[in-house]
Amino acid sequence: MKCKRNPQLARDITGSRPPVLLLYNLDPTWDPEEREAVIEESTRLGSALGEVGHSVTLLPVCDIDFHSQLTGIPDGGWVVLNWCESIPGMPRSEAQVAAALESMNLAYTGSASEVLALSEDKHRMKEVLATSGIPTPTWRIYDAPESEKWHCFPAIVKAANGHCSEGLTPESVAMTEEELLLRIEYVLDTFDGPALVEDFIDGREFHVSLWGNRHVQMLPPAEMDFSSFGEARERLCTYDAKFVPDSGHYKGIKTLLPAPLTEREYRKLRKIAVSAYEAIGCRDYGRIDIRLRDGIFYVLDVNPNADIGADASMACAAELRGYSYGEMGSILVQLAARRHSLGATPDSSLALALQTGP
Repeated sequence: MKCKRNPQLARDITGSRPPVLLLYNLDPTWDPEEREAVIEESTRLGSALGEVGHSVTLLPVCDIDFHSQLTGIPDGGWVVLNWCESIPGMPRSEAQVAAALESMNLAYTGSASEVLALSEDKHRMKEVLATSGIPTPTWRIYDAPESEKWHCFPAIVKAANGHCSEGLTPESVAMTEEELLLRIEYVLDTFDGPALVEDFIDGREFHVSLWGNRHVQMLPPAEMDFSSFGEARERLCTYDAKFVPDSGHYKGIKTLLPAPLTEREYRKLRKIAVSAYEAIGCRDYGRIDIRLRDGIFYVLDVNPNADIGADASMACAAELRGYSYGEMGSILVQLAARRHSLGATPDSSLALALQTGP
């Protein structure tokens, strides 16, 4: 989606830029096309940051011994742009990457290791949201293949420790108790962990990008348009919808940016999104997935390590607000630098980002 840029914002991007170490994972077991795509996307972000004044070094994490690569980082106000989702060979290890950066006292973008660990435990996350008074679908955890004490249909079954819509397909939506039992059995047999069963909120879905710390701002929210799908179980963002370009969901789900919302809906969505961001402990940036049913916005998921690729919802939302890809990345770097006292006074791009617009 191409948006008009605000030339005034571009002129306001001035001042010093801390050097950036762009950390990303590059699994040697991926096929050549996957590896090339990751390298290309990481290079694109590094180049964009360079265009707005940062000195950028790219560092791929290729194995568990990435600590030795980090020990050679010289002092001098570096900020690690942590775009590493896992350590190759270690599934669900993004929290361990952040923990390693913390152990070395490195300034890095994004949420702390304990927040990243929380985001991978959907049960704990939902407990935090519920305790904070934030609407989230009714849920239950199943450690054994049974469907007792569940009477709300349609229901959706997920891996409680899943990530990036792992295992999510139309079959994840159960319309009957028999389908529910079969899906619980499937999740228990397929994934290393319990099954999470939720009330399936068959309503409008929004992906809400936010940035900031003490002053959190919501960027223009995106709506996932499921209008081309008739069945309820088809109206969801599956794994294929995110990662398989030839799939029906990838092609059929349209993104509306900005989402068509009334002023009242916009205010309610912002309140819920910011509340969830703060309750989970996100910092610098994140994305909240939310559905609307009967006037209530339900938080489905909180993504403290949201995708910041050039075509992802955060970059598109920032562009709609008037920021280039490099300017968006620079703001995330500046937020981290400010937290680590690598510059007591933020430059005008950060000040503007956190003071302009709702």
